[in-house]
Amino acid sequence: MPTVCTTIKVSKDGQYILATGTYKPRIRCYDTYQLSLKFERCLDSEVVTFETLSDDYSKIVFLHNDRYIEFHSQSGFYYKTRIPKFGRDFSYHYPSCDLYFVGASSEVYRLNLEQGRYLNPLHTDAAENNVCDINSVHGLFATGTIEGRVECWDPRSRNRVGLLDCALNSVTADSEINSLPTISALKFNGALTMAVGTSTGQVLLYDLRSDKPLLVKDHQYGLPIKSVHFQDSLDLILSADSRIIKMWNKNSGKIFTSLEPEHDLNDVCLYHNSGMLLTANETPKMGIYYIPVLGPAPRWCSFLDNLTEELEENPESTVYDDYKFVTKKDLENLGLTHLIGSPFLRAYMHGFFMDIRLYHKVKLMVNPFAYEEYRKDKIRQKIEETRAQRVQLKKLPKVNKELALKLIEEEEEKQKSTWKKKVKSLPNILTDDRFKVMFENPDFQVDEESEEFRLLNPLVSKISEKRKKKLRLLEQQELHGKEEEEEPEGKPSDAESSESSDDEKDWVEEVRKQRKLLQQEEKVKRQERRKEDQQTVLKPQFYEIKAGEEFRSFKDSAMKQKLLNKTLEDRLKIEAKNGTLSVSDTTVGSKQLTFTLKRSEQQKKQQEAEKLHRQERKKLRRSAGHLKSRHRRGRPFH
Repeated sequence: MPTVCTTIKVSKDGQYILATGTYKPRIRCYDTYQLSLKFERCLDSEVVTFETLSDDYSKIVFLHNDRYIEFHSQSGFYYKTRIPKFGRDFSYHYPSCDLYFVGASSEVYRLNLEQGRYLNPLHTDAAENNVCDINSVHGLFATGTIEGRVECWDPRSRNRVGLLDCALNSVTADSEINSLPTISALKFNGALTMAVGTSTGQVLLYDLRSDKPLLVKDHQYGLPIKSVHFQDSLDLILSADSRIIKMWNKNSGKIFTSLEPEHDLNDVCLYHNSGMLLTANETPKMGIYYIPVLGPAPRWCSFLDNLTEELEENPESTVYDDYKFVTKKDLENLGLTHLIGSPFLRAYMHGFFMDIRLYHKVKLMVNPFAYEEYRKDKIRQKIEETRAQRVQLKKLPKVNKELALKLIEEEEEKQKSTWKKKVKSLPNILTDDRFKVMFENPDFQVDEESEEFRLLNPLVSKISEKRKKKLRLLEQQELHGKEEEEEPEGKPSDAESSESSDDEKDWVEEVRKQRKLLQQEEKVKRQERRKEDQQTVLKPQFYEIKAGEEFRSFKDSAMKQKLLNKTLEDRLKIEAKNGTLSVSDTTVGSKQLTFTLKRSEQQKKQQEAEKLHRQERKKLRRSAGHLKSRHRRGRPFH
């Protein structure tokens, strides 16, 4: 279509696909056997909906948005008539050749195609009607109203035979509804099943023998349901709103699969006895989806089955597509360490897998200006890339200038040494793209004051002073815009070979010196801390004791710590000895309760038995000592 496709349908014989769109309003018919466009006809106004009365495209009825009904034959335009109110949907009753039109009125208009005239309308209780459908088995006519009700009529007697309040039944415990649900989609399946779609995004499945729904399925988007279709082979229902197409089981409500196109949907059509879906979108191109599980490919595109079989031979399963890998440090930065062990994190190697949506939400909450910083960095990189195309002078990078200068000097020394020796050419870090970030990102700045750097590079202290002087000169040259060439400082290559052994000794000595310096610095820092602690004068602070409170010394805190390590019995004994165990009223009004330990009867009996035992042992000892003394004196035993 030039801009937008509004509706799409397939003829009953499956040979033709018809679609309407704008702008200008038109209809296009595609011949599937020829895989080409059959014809295209422009119309006077936009089409609300249309229907093919014949098996092919030879009889088509259009409902326009300007109240006109247009009939087309195989040759083209045939007849045009008008209804009193703006129409929204219509259905065709084959046994009586009646067209039922519903729209912005309480009446349902009937146009008989055999007699060629309007019949008496059906008067409903609704203010307006949105959609309608006729059951192909027994001919029951149903219309969905703006009040959220479905009225069922018998075309034979032209009387209402049933009324369903779908708005009340669509409200569930999980759904949040801000307005009155209206009926936006209606579809029959068989003799007893009917599916109703509401403007708040719910789909209700009814059995015509009951006024309560068998199942309520919520799309969770709050958008009106555009179309509902039944897929009989797998007992599925295809419901679509402007954003998503959901396929779910009509018995359990379990989701089978879902499709979410890039653009908004206007209409969905299921090709007969196949797994092909056709969609009318808010774009020039119409969407075509093939799902092999739903059914085989149509005869005119049977090659799709071969393509899908080839794709299934080498399936690639990506388990963690929608997850983000985070380490424990990342979780600490995000403040999500409490989620470790929960289902939100999946442990993997040295980190965790986390839902990418949750990660983006938390990162946005922690640092809401991260996107702005990222955007500024990208803009800066783009500007630097454009500057790189210009004629540039030799300039040092912004990050790790001393390291870059060192590498430049080493490169120059290698170039000099190539005059006498053949040295293997190693890749330069400055020109290597793998190390490009080290001279651009400030996070990779070398900390020369750290202990590790000073111990690993002890000889740098002497050479660094020369390099710093050179860096100052280069910065002055950049400021003044002067270009001066300076000879690189350093020893010639011949001297390096002769003094290699001396350098090793110097290196060991320098390492020892650096360690001594680090120890001295630590001692100096400790002494400074002690001096600061000694210089700090603690001023006396006075506290006012409230009325009714007793003053206790500051040593009580130490005693309390000792008492906490002891048992309750020992604590009570110590407090009883010290006389601190007493009952007192506090200023708040509460009572401080105390109690004394009472010995049980069993303990009393045991203590009395122990006393008697001790007394008996004392008597025995005394009698034994008396006998020994008499034996020593030579007196006989009596």
